[in-house]
Amino acid sequence: MTAGDSWASPPTLGPGGGSVVRRILLGSQLRRLRESHGITREAAGYSIRASESKISRLELGRVSFKARDVEDLLTLYGVTDGAEREALLSLVKEANSTGWWHSYSDVLPGWFQTYVGLEAAASQIRGYEAQFVHGLLQTEAYAHAVVEQGMRGAAPEDIDRRVALRLERQKLLVAEQAPDLHVVLDESTLRRVHGGPDVMRGQLEHLIELAERPQVTLQIMPFTRGWHAGESGSFTLLTFPESDLSDVVFLEQLTSALYLDKREDVAQYEKAMTRLAGQCPTPEESTALLRSMLTEFA
Repeated sequence: MTAGDSWASPPTLGPGGGSVVRRILLGSQLRRLRESHGITREAAGYSIRASESKISRLELGRVSFKARDVEDLLTLYGVTDGAEREALLSLVKEANSTGWWHSYSDVLPGWFQTYVGLEAAASQIRGYEAQFVHGLLQTEAYAHAVVEQGMRGAAPEDIDRRVALRLERQKLLVAEQAPDLHVVLDESTLRRVHGGPDVMRGQLEHLIELAERPQVTLQIMPFTRGWHAGESGSFTLLTFPESDLSDVVFLEQLTSALYLDKREDVAQYEKAMTRLAGQCPTPEESTALLRSMLTEFA
């Protein structure tokens, strides 16, 4: 993903592990090589028997790569060194690998598959939630209640599979290289009861437990604070260990999503996240607030 681009409802990619990131990185490398040699997208497309738009999609990491196409492009761009060619071609296999969530594709929207891949590759995840507890922090019972409400009329087995997918995503938090997670939950996410008092009690207890983990920072934005920097709604900021990959802002919509990486857009959301964290009670005070809420479900 190159700076200055945004995605709206990206296509189903079916990536694996960090393959979404590998695809974006490979596309970025190819774009830089093309531009450094003054070659147009049209000319690059002609060299691989494709259109200018196909080159654009390749450079943005939105479609899968064929080894033959990459080899032809590298030749066109004057990359003759064997080691350099091999390094780039090795990315093709990684970029086209299948993710663990591929088996959930029947219940996983195509536009969300990209997010799961980016989330799995992120070194830092920051976000504000105004409607529900963040998916990485949900208990199984809470997730089931939320999914059941959101998929009214769906078969029970489809609901169970969607919940299983959410729980599988949560394994990130106990992985060897777990990302730093900083979430601000609006108080409304905890006052809105999903699944009944027992479910909410279990969810609050789970949040208190998670807040004690060193890589998790959890803050609650209480109603009493009035206006705050999250007025535009929920958002997620993803940061990656690869220096060539810019931060991404994920904005979920009803039937699609936006993936923003323009520097000016990302900067605005980073400012919003910083302001939210400053306007909230501290993590310690937020945990105390959670304990206070827990007494209401005793």
